[in-house]
Amino acid sequence: MTATDAELIEASLRVTEKFAVIFDRHAPHIQRYLARRLGQQVADDLLAETFLVAFSKRGRYDSSRPDARPWLYGIATNLVGQHRREEVRRYRMPAAVPDVDDHADRVAADVTAQAMRSMLTGALGALSVEDRDVLLLVAWEQLSYLEVADALAIPVGTVRSRLNRARRKVRTALGTDNHTEVEELLNNG
Repeated sequence: MTATDAELIEASLRVTEKFAVIFDRHAPHIQRYLARRLGQQVADDLLAETFLVAFSKRGRYDSSRPDARPWLYGIATNLVGQHRREEVRRYRMPAAVPDVDDHADRVAADVTAQAMRSMLTGALGALSVEDRDVLLLVAWEQLSYLEVADALAIPVGTVRSRLNRARRKVRTALGTDNHTEVEELLNNG
């Protein structure tokens, strides 16, 4: 039988090497989340910092929660908060105009995709920090409302209202009422 995250974290208080299993289980997910939020270079540093913080706070982990993933996303999201200015600046940067080549269809597709990405990043940059965190944890990491609530230490009702508000603002910024189109753009963002 495989040990739960809570059991491993508790065991790591006596045998520190046990915490390596938590890293092995969850690092790829946290890495992907951080890379999508801040870029690969910053993500590598913040991944290490996320697990250092988790390791140092493991004695306060709520052992009634068998899955540590929401806890780790919460730590990672807090670290992203320390890099907010860089994130907002990156979202608001104008998109580079693609080079024109001989294939008109490919150029048209690239320009359309770039324009949509630019509009999406602008819409994300215009969201409040709190709304953006909730939206990206749900859209990119497929966390449930309860997991987002745990990760950000907020009530589930607050998750629902922030997510609804964020989705509405993104749809408005993109000029669409198509929920599916917005979700696809976010998932491919």
